Amino acid sequence: MGDDHDHGMRDHSDEHPHEHAADQPAGRLGALVARLRELTPHDHGPVGTIADTGAEGIRATKVSLVGLGVTAALQAVIVVFTGSVALLSDTIHNLTDALTAVPLWIAFSLGRRPPSRRYTFGLHRAEDLAGLLILAAILFSAGAVAWESFGRLFEPRKLDYVGWVIAAGVVGALGNELVARYRIVVGRRISSEALVADGVHARTDALTSLAVVAAGLGALAGADWADAVAGLVVALMILVLLRHSAARMFGRLLDAVEPELVDRVAAAAAGVAGVEEVTEVRARWVGHRLSAALSIEVDPALSVRDGHDIAQRVTHAIHHELPHAVDTLVHVDPHGEADESHSTTDHHRP
Repeated sequence: MGDDHDHGMRDHSDEHPHEHAADQPAGRLGALVARLRELTPHDHGPVGTIADTGAEGIRATKVSLVGLGVTAALQAVIVVFTGSVALLSDTIHNLTDALTAVPLWIAFSLGRRPPSRRYTFGLHRAEDLAGLLILAAILFSAGAVAWESFGRLFEPRKLDYVGWVIAAGVVGALGNELVARYRIVVGRRISSEALVADGVHARTDALTSLAVVAAGLGALAGADWADAVAGLVVALMILVLLRHSAARMFGRLLDAVEPELVDRVAAAAAGVAGVEEVTEVRARWVGHRLSAALSIEVDPALSVRDGHDIAQRVTHAIHHELPHAVDTLVHVDPHGEADESHSTTDHHRP
């Protein structure tokens, strides 16, 4: 896109406003607007998102907290009257899922703080730590559900108000699915793996709420054991979710990154005029921000200022190529000359 910007400047320089000043005032106005746009700093935030992605994350946690809190409260009232262990399991899980919004809220707030002399890279990693707390909450809810369900399996209890149990399961499924869609959409837009995982968690909760409906239908058929079995199904589904979410969250903590992002960074840099070669690209996620470091080679005859300008254009191109918040560091080397870094190689430790 840096090339598009350059083309726009060339097209503007080829205009002849003086020849059409009398009969094309709109053309002069358009040229003025174009010039003002060139002088205005570009917003390199994620495409289609607000500039402050941390603020959007906080808003998502608030909305999901209220949505799942209301869902769990409605289900809890029905649990008191029906005594359904499957519904109790689902209510506990929904409440736990709602509370996972709290550490995420705190993490997004910390991530918005500016870097300091102690935390020179900022506090974006707090989001990854919040993801670990979410995993712990998922594991706790699975254990609580399994414990209660095993107890009820050996001591079946006849359900009361079966119709209300079924209705509560439907409410839980709808409430969780709405929250799940919202979390996942916002999480993907701001590249927050913790928020996406929380959204997938809510979507699985929607399926477990349908297990409550199955328990109610089983009770209508005279199968009192269906309530406990449905609770065990809930626990199993939570564990399946835990495995998926844990793999992605620990990947983030170990600096795993999607290979296609590395390719896109390299391609964006290689497409900038003046870049002779892209020799190294490294990237990792820090919270919902992508940190990219790359080395490029340029004509060794260029001045330091020219090399710096090329590095700035590389940064500009990467910002426009990726729909994420990106922190970019570009190292410039002379093309075709021996690498002088061998003098420091013996200081590098594995």
